[in-house]
Amino acid sequence: MLWDRHDLERYERWLASPRGAYALAQECRLLEWVTAGWPRRSRTLLEVGCGPGMFLDFFHRAGFDVTGFDKSPVMLEAARERLGHRADFNLGDAAHLPYDTDSYDYVAILTLLEFAQDPLRVLDEAVRVARRGVIVGYVNRFSLYRFSAKRHKLLSQARWFTPWAMRRLIRRAVGPAPVHEGCVLPGPAWTWREGFPLWGLGRMVLPVPIGAYCALSVDLTREPPLTPLAAFAGAQPSKSF
Repeated sequence: MLWDRHDLERYERWLASPRGAYALAQECRLLEWVTAGWPRRSRTLLEVGCGPGMFLDFFHRAGFDVTGFDKSPVMLEAARERLGHRADFNLGDAAHLPYDTDSYDYVAILTLLEFAQDPLRVLDEAVRVARRGVIVGYVNRFSLYRFSAKRHKLLSQARWFTPWAMRRLIRRAVGPAPVHEGCVLPGPAWTWREGFPLWGLGRMVLPVPIGAYCALSVDLTREPPLTPLAAFAGAQPSKSF
């Protein structure tokens, strides 16, 4: 599927709406959570299917050295306008990445497999290019949001995955690699807002499969992840005897 300027305008209108901005913020929160143990300084990250660059901008602000890759010239130009010199950009097909094996530390595939003709091929290519890990984000078929999303043109054309189907796909691509996963936005779209009576329910990172948006990180090195510094904030110093 090749996104055109009308698709870009429709997508950016959604992101500019209160509900779309809230959803994007929670999705970024989830991506931060699944990658919290990964080192970032001087680590390279390729986002395959970067679209207009919102998540690419998030990864850059999180500390990665980022490259955006997309099949759509329209989307890639929008991403270039958003990030400028802060990222590199390449045009091409996700099923045939023009990079050598282990070219990047990490590869992200966010809401791309839903639109791929051969999802396993795209995932295989991402795994080939990544040295340390792969991040996959996807809209959850097993969620309340799916019923309201049927009227959205782009999502109505998507192949929605359940968490179980995504895990099977991951196992086919990488075998029994360590996976860290979670989800956000558990309610229907009308709940995607702050304040009473929801009290920020959508902001919680929850176990799969109840959220509209799921993400997982796959560790390709089998090295134990680093403990995020925030985890030490409440720790008490050990006593010596």
